[in-house]
Amino acid sequence: MSKFYNRELSWLGFNYRILSEAKDKTIPLMERLKFLSITASNLDEFIMIRVASLKDMVHAKYTKKDIAGLTPKEQLTAISQGTHELVDAQYNTYNRSILPSLKRQGLKIITQYENLTKEQAEYVDHFFRQEVYPVLTPMAVDSSRPFPLIRNKTLNIAALLVDKKQKDTIDFATVQVPSVLPRVVHVPSETEGETAVILLEQVIEKNIQKLFLNYKVVSASPYRVMRNADLTIDEDEAADLLIEIEKQIKKRQWGEAIHLEVEAGIDKRLLRILKKELRISEEDIFRINGPLDLTFLMKVYGMEGYDHLKDTPFHPQPPRNLDLNRDLFEQIREGDIIVAGKNFGCGSSREQAPEIIKALGIRCVVAKSFARIFFRNSINNGLLLIENDKLQSDVKEGDEITVDINESIGCHGKQYPITSLPQNLVDILNAGGLVKAMQRRNGLI
Repeated sequence: MSKFYNRELSWLGFNYRILSEAKDKTIPLMERLKFLSITASNLDEFIMIRVASLKDMVHAKYTKKDIAGLTPKEQLTAISQGTHELVDAQYNTYNRSILPSLKRQGLKIITQYENLTKEQAEYVDHFFRQEVYPVLTPMAVDSSRPFPLIRNKTLNIAALLVDKKQKDTIDFATVQVPSVLPRVVHVPSETEGETAVILLEQVIEKNIQKLFLNYKVVSASPYRVMRNADLTIDEDEAADLLIEIEKQIKKRQWGEAIHLEVEAGIDKRLLRILKKELRISEEDIFRINGPLDLTFLMKVYGMEGYDHLKDTPFHPQPPRNLDLNRDLFEQIREGDIIVAGKNFGCGSSREQAPEIIKALGIRCVVAKSFARIFFRNSINNGLLLIENDKLQSDVKEGDEITVDINESIGCHGKQYPITSLPQNLVDILNAGGLVKAMQRRNGLI
């Protein structure tokens, strides 16, 4: 048994942790919506990049095992199972917890157009005629019209049609839900003080018969396709890297279909056509018990009138020791010091973190302890870090602090002893970073 865990399966575990925030009833309701939306957005990117990369390996007959002892094909099998379980958990949270909680707070999301009242149905029909119908482009498929390109991540509605004159044949049609219109549509509420909304695809599905006047719509259902969006760029052969990246990004819309989401109750004939035309395998089909693409919840989060269901907004305060009558940049250059707690820099594994801290005029960080990668990157970039576990309880924002890297930190007339840094680190800091220290050592500057 391997001592290592597969990277992709670890990512699924990470998304489960985000989902746990959406399930946590101690968190404000709108914040839970946001977390659920984030899990959906994360999963889209994971499928288009990481899963797509593994599929490319399988197509290339690459069979080498990863550090966890899994071949690309074995990884895909495990990921497929884990992803189906994750999606089920997402929609269980949405249907059993989020929707009822929103309704109790006066926000009703109408999940099916059949649930509209007479007044709401009339409003939706009028909205369709005035706003939606002019921007729709329905496309039918028959012997003279091939299956169209279904763009990556777009929401679409598939329909089975029967010609009113030739009733013995069934045709397929599709219409893209327009992205130029908001997906969350407000409708009149039947209860005073309640806000009611319906999703745009339900508005179109209710009125889809109006798009095919010479046909009878037998069934209609939303679906969504994700394609291989993993960029393959040969940097050595590219004459202009930026232009090459732009070309590859455009190709994302035409990549291999690797993921299909359909409504749980989709007509089997519709699904059979989609499966055949998109050349997608059964394990990559996700039957969704709810609205496709939960990222729309971020739009719900942004609706006005629900601030009491969100975290208290953070309003940054100007530093108390900032003199508004003096030049701002002159004061920044004098250098500030950050005083922090344990494991400062955890999660900041790239060099941008200390670079930004330095760019903000911070000369030194004093903390109880540091994340080791952050410590290394900071020293390499010339940012002074000092470990001390006594100062934090005595200092407050705006206090003046003096630092002698060989002896102690001074604050309020009190001295806090520190451990001297090794001379090689002092040389790097004095030079302004590792690169400059090496250049100085080799006589280049």
